[in-house]
Amino acid sequence: MRNVRSFSVSSEILDEISQTKGNDSMSGRVNHLLRRALDLERKERLEQDAEKFFAGQHGTSLGERVAFLKASRRTVSRD
Repeated sequence: MRNVRSFSVSSEILDEISQTKGNDSMSGRVNHLLRRALDLERKERLEQDAEKFFAGQHGTSLGERVAFLKASRRTVSRD
């Protein structure tokens, strides 16, 4: 379902979207970019949560923490 909303977007961003939209409509391109940005934010929050969790773990080596973060990135990328 589509909802019509009104947002202010700078002219520079609109120009770049217009140049990179290819055969898509402007709305389609904006929706695609917003989905990618939201996915990126979600991944960053997941990494931050993992860092906070493992920061409190005494006896956990840096190597183990790095291995966990890499594994979590692979898991998220499959979703």
